[in-house]
Amino acid sequence: MNGPSRVSPVPEIPSEDAPRFERMARAIRWLVARRETRPRLAEVASILGSSPWHAQRVFARWVGLSPKQFLDQLTLQAAKARLRAGATVLDAALEVGLSGPSRLHDLFVRLEAMTPGEYRALGAGLELRFGVHPTPFGPALFVTSPRGLARLAFLGAGGLVAALAEARADWPHSRFVEDPSATAELPAAVFARAEGAAPLRVLVKGTAFQVRVWRALLRIPEGAVATYGGLAAALDAPGASRAVGAACGRNRIGWLIPCHRVIRESGALGGYHWGLELKRAMLALEAARSGAIVDD
Repeated sequence: MNGPSRVSPVPEIPSEDAPRFERMARAIRWLVARRETRPRLAEVASILGSSPWHAQRVFARWVGLSPKQFLDQLTLQAAKARLRAGATVLDAALEVGLSGPSRLHDLFVRLEAMTPGEYRALGAGLELRFGVHPTPFGPALFVTSPRGLARLAFLGAGGLVAALAEARADWPHSRFVEDPSATAELPAAVFARAEGAAPLRVLVKGTAFQVRVWRALLRIPEGAVATYGGLAAALDAPGASRAVGAACGRNRIGWLIPCHRVIRESGALGGYHWGLELKRAMLALEAARSGAIVDD
């Protein structure tokens, strides 16, 4: 049964990275929303609360591009080209485990699935500790278990109450304990990966097919996309596009298990558990780093 836990109305953010994450989250979302009007550097600086020179330097250090270069990438009409390349990139990633010289996402994410017995037990006897922390895409709920990160959920309109209710529904027989200190280091581990760092362990709860889809998602390189149909075909289940889409919708480890990299055959973004604007921002950031963008 769920143990008692007190949820603070406004959780404190103990991470020393909070100001940086919050400023970059605002700047990235602000630029994505205004990509057609191409804001000036001075306007970006006002969002970051710094001088134009400092804004340029900080943005480039975090994103890998200047604000102007980021905007240039956002205006590229490359959706169809990325879509055509998606299946090829995915197939290559699944076959060889690498895409050129870059590191694949699954090299620093170690996915562990619950056994069928554990799945049926709905998390009985498992203690889950949680906290809310800032990320480049806004505040998020982090839930950790003795076997790794069990949830990374971005807070939407419903805030912490809705995100935590969803977590409890997924793990109805687990004990939830509010403990931000237990999750304080996770944002940096997830979003500021250091070369040579140990793989992040994540614990997922899903059907055998869902786990197969999530493992395949880990093999899509940053900056690449795949279609639901292409992903189904790569899993030797060409008629399972809808099932692949449902598995993406059931993903509860945002960003790390990159369901945001799956789009519709038409080139449209499709759905996303935490909202299309967030999906657009994630794809924009990844595509800007790699040199291409999926636009909707």
